[in-house]
This record gives sequence, C-alpha cells and structure tokens, in this order.
Amino acid sequence: MTLSLLLRSTNIFRAPTAIETQTQTTPAFTEPQVLKLKQNVRNPDSLVANAVTPAFDWNTFEFAPIRESTVSRAMTKRYFADLDKYAESDVVIVGAGSAGLSAAYTLGKARPDLKIAIIESNVAVGGGCFLGGQLFSAMVLRKPAHLFLNDLGLEYEDEGDYVVVKHAAYFITTLCSKVLALPNVKLFNATAVEDLLTRKDENGQIRIAGVVTNWTLVTMHHHDQSCMDPNTINANVVLSATGHDGPFGAFCIKRGVEIGAVKKMDGMRGLDMNKAEDAVVKGASEIAPGLVVAGMEVAEHSGSNRMGPTFGAMALSGVKAAEEVLKVFDERKKQNQQCYGGLSA
Repeated sequence: MTLSLLLRSTNIFRAPTAIETQTQTTPAFTEPQVLKLKQNVRNPDSLVANAVTPAFDWNTFEFAPIRESTVSRAMTKRYFADLDKYAESDVVIVGAGSAGLSAAYTLGKARPDLKIAIIESNVAVGGGCFLGGQLFSAMVLRKPAHLFLNDLGLEYEDEGDYVVVKHAAYFITTLCSKVLALPNVKLFNATAVEDLLTRKDENGQIRIAGVVTNWTLVTMHHHDQSCMDPNTINANVVLSATGHDGPFGAFCIKRGVEIGAVKKMDGMRGLDMNKAEDAVVKGASEIAPGLVVAGMEVAEHSGSNRMGPTFGAMALSGVKAAEEVLKVFDERKKQNQQCYGGLSA
C-alpha cells in the first residue's frame, strides 16, 4: 500500500472529536462593578469587527479589579496541578517542533484516553518551523503531506507535486493551537530533558520508562552552579523528536547510546531531498524498547540524508511515530506495571 493510500485509509485523518470545554468561574464582582463594566463596552458582540466604531468608551475604560497575588495563584496552582497530574504520563513527547507537535496531534486525537506530556527546552515551540528556509517565510511540503494540512484546515497553494503554505508560522501556530486545545495534552516549555528513566527486563535489555527533567536555564548552568537536582516523569513510551544534533538536539539518541539502550548513532548525511524525506518518515519507529523517534532525530540515528527546507517529512514522520507508539503501547504499559508497583493513574 502506498503512503498516499495509507494516509487516506487511516483513521488518523478523521474529523476531530468533540472537546469538552471547562467552565470558567466568573469573578465575584459586586453588581455595581458588573454594571460599570457593561456600560464601558459599546459593542460587546464584536470588539474588533468595526474599527470605525470604537469597541470601548476609552474615556471611562478600566479593567476589572484584581489583586497581584490572585494572578500568581491563578498561574501556580494550575501549573503544579499539571505537574502532579502528568508526573505519571502515558506518553512523553520530547521536542515541540513540527514532528513532535504532529505526533502529539495525531496521538491526542486517536487516543483521548491517554495522558500526553510534551517537553520543550525552548520558551517557544516550533523548532526551525517559523520560517521556510534561509529566513524565507513560505513553507513547501511535498505531497501527500497536504492531507495533513487538510486535516488541520490550513489553506495552501497547490503546485502539483507539492503545496506551499504562505508562511511557516501559519502552519506551526495552527498546529500548536490545535494540540493545546486537546484536553489530554500538556506542554511543559522552557523545560529540558536531562536524562532517561530506565528499567531492565528479565533478559537484561534496557527499556526507556520516562524522562528526567529540569528548567532549561538550570540545565544550561550545571557547570557554574552547585548541584541542582532534576524532576522526573514516568511514561510507558517516550517519543523523541529533538531534531538535529546540538545542545538539545538528538538528545535521547545520544543519551541512549551512552547508557547502552540504543546501539548506534550514525549521524546525518548530506542534503538529498528525494532520499531524505522518505527515509525520515519510514525510519520513524521504536529504536529501543519504550523509545520512538521522529523527525530529524531519525536521520541522526540512521545516517539518512537531511532534507533542507521541505517539511512534508516533519509532519508525516510525526504521524507515523504516533502510530508506532500505539503499536507498542500496551506491551510497554504491561511491562511497566510489573516494575516497582506499576503505574498509577
């Protein structure tokens, strides 16, 4: 079956499932405050639809009252609740570039029952996907990657064998917004993976069972500060999409080789678009028990070519990696349940 037919037949590209919306608590304003706020808004149904008619009476404009500590508590209580919830995750995705987010989108839609944590070392997501290449804005994706764009609802120019999205940032921000809207996915950005959690089976084979994390700024300063111990997240499968070799790139493969979980890291070869994109998609797989790779980390592992500024393989390697996760997930979960009391919800 060709990849094009596979993408058309798979249930990955189905309509999104309904997402439950969380009820937000209305601030406890007194009646006069609420009345004042309503009077201040001239066009409450559309604040920016008609710039000729101001949305507010700017002469009497003011925000609803708040205490500074309220802002702090609103952020911290939710963040620490997320840390508590995702300390036991079903899947951890390392890297929120185009491949990692495509994998998260695919997994989150296909299995809304799974808890998926995304760890991104940068403050911003997207990796190198905010520009098409050499600071040019347009993004080129070879077919059949346009099917993924269709699922996202993105507009593009059809040039026959390839399509062009008007700006790479349009792609990555749309993808990110849809991932973050999923109720079973949490992004922890400005957070680095410093190590891998491991287990050994009865034959002595090493299995990846989670990640070791720290604030990125802390990770970057271990050499000039005293010991700052990390945090951990248990997971049944780790999906690594950290990109090219670099300070944080290809991290899980490099660490996997050091600890004996991954056999080799061949290093990425020179640019050949036609060979590279097929190889990166086909190579998205479980390379060690519990560790699946996607995106350019595949090329660093397998020694395949780089593809340069064409992005179809980034999206579709994420899709394939998500499918590879689901192939092994039940077995890895069963194995982990037999270790140290298993996994709790």
